[in-house]
Amino acid sequence: MVWERDRLAFERLRQRLARRGTGAGEASRQWSAHYVVFDLVHASEDVTGWAYERRRAALEAMFADLGLAALLTLCPSTTDPAVARGWLAWTAAGVEGLCFKLLENLALLTNWVARTVAELPARHANLIRPFAEWHIIRDARRRSSRGRYTYAAHKGDCGNVLAAINFLNWLGTQHLSLSHLQQRHLDTWAIERPTLRSRSIPFLRWSTARRLCPPDLVIERSAAQLPGHFQAEEEHRKELLRCFNDTALPLEVRVAAALVRLYALPLTRIVELTDDHIRRDQGQTYPTVNHHPFVLPPKLARLIDHQLQYSPRHSNAAGCRYLLPGHSPGRPRNPLGLADTLRHHGLPARAARNTAMMDPLVDLPPMVIADLLGIHPKTAERWATLAGGNWVRILGSATGRPVGLGS
Repeated sequence: MVWERDRLAFERLRQRLARRGTGAGEASRQWSAHYVVFDLVHASEDVTGWAYERRRAALEAMFADLGLAALLTLCPSTTDPAVARGWLAWTAAGVEGLCFKLLENLALLTNWVARTVAELPARHANLIRPFAEWHIIRDARRRSSRGRYTYAAHKGDCGNVLAAINFLNWLGTQHLSLSHLQQRHLDTWAIERPTLRSRSIPFLRWSTARRLCPPDLVIERSAAQLPGHFQAEEEHRKELLRCFNDTALPLEVRVAAALVRLYALPLTRIVELTDDHIRRDQGQTYPTVNHHPFVLPPKLARLIDHQLQYSPRHSNAAGCRYLLPGHSPGRPRNPLGLADTLRHHGLPARAARNTAMMDPLVDLPPMVIADLLGIHPKTAERWATLAGGNWVRILGSATGRPVGLGS
């Protein structure tokens, strides 16, 4: 691109391309051109199969590691809608529009669906493709636009598609089709595939809504089980102190385990944290989770600062950085791998998070907890029952009248 008089001058670029010999040299001196790079397609291997967010991070790392500068230029990129709207006002400078790319987790889902459907026999692909694209991916786009589509959500959606494929394969072994499905067949499926029964519900509902199978067929969800793994209060306190003070532990382990024990954050949300989620004001550090900021104790704030500054897997590239970066450029730690690492160091996450969930539920209504932690209100209600807090009764006594779901 050629920049002239505060705007992009495409006509100058065309003039440069049209000249030959000495005229080309004169034109290059008169109108310097910048090579603007917006994507990466090869880096020791073909990376076109990577999600754009990952390719962008690798591209930024390449610019930083090689010290590339003008006349090589990185194309601006943002995930902030306000910044994007501001760029649309640059039409006077020659900008004609913006290019939108899928976010990482959404791109992982769409790419996985395309690969998976391509390997199915035609009779199954004709059902799975519309279910995945019109139902699963459509809902994922809606959640992604709100910033709520996590890696765990992507894995859950993949599980729903796999359950639908498994269900169709099972129908084939029973010499059945969707149109001839009966309730007794569904009951048999649910008994034989207990781990897939809940995952099958979205596909069954989608098929029923499109009259692909008889109405009034249901798969009952398994009864919700309350958690059974907890820590003694003293054990919980000792592990938290270990996170703060044991310098023999890896820094990322101390950070993740402390966030679990202090704020009951699931690992799926911890791995999504970037430096953009953390702000500092008047000596305090405030991470933001599910759009809610909360203050960190000074020791944990220092650990997080050190993690962001000294993590060996962080590149020097500009832009946001994951608090817990993964081995691949632009990707966070896998939450399952992180859980294994925490267990290896004697700081398991599940029992610690269950224990940390109990204290706020004694003092706060379930709806508030659901919003703060990003869990379903019914889940928060079950936890409140386990914690011994009956907030319907408490609110009723405070207002002097019965309180129901519509109050």
